[in-house]
Amino acid sequence: MTVKRSAGLLLFRTSGGTLEVLIAHMGGPAWAARDAGAWSVPKGEYEADETPEAAARREFVEELGLPVPDGEPVPLGETRQASGKIVTVWAVEADLDPAAVVPGTFTMEWPRGSGRTREFPEVDRVAWMTPEEAAPRLVSGQQVFLERLSEYVRGRDGS
Repeated sequence: MTVKRSAGLLLFRTSGGTLEVLIAHMGGPAWAARDAGAWSVPKGEYEADETPEAAARREFVEELGLPVPDGEPVPLGETRQASGKIVTVWAVEADLDPAAVVPGTFTMEWPRGSGRTREFPEVDRVAWMTPEEAAPRLVSGQQVFLERLSEYVRGRDGS
């Protein structure tokens, strides 16, 4: 069995000394009524013929419908989620207006077993949150990226 791999970009900004990250609520009927564990770093799967960073950039554009902001990508490493998927994330310091997001879509049978297909947004909203606000909302396997980003910012800012 081949291990699935995903890559993503975690935007961050600091305002008045407060760190904030941009995370996305997963779209589709399975996530509609959920908040805890229903948010993610904008990311997606890739195959062996694509580099993780190229995949992270492609998925950002596909999921949010916006170009990747300028900024030096900061590697936050990888982690293995409970599903076994390996996720690699880079942080980019940038600002982005959540209202400007035009999410990509996916098609699935809905309701299940109905034979009808419907289109749903990849993400149904994005929001800036502090790491403390984001942690309980993120898929648990991605929370480590908040810790790594916080460590990076503390080290960079000398605090």
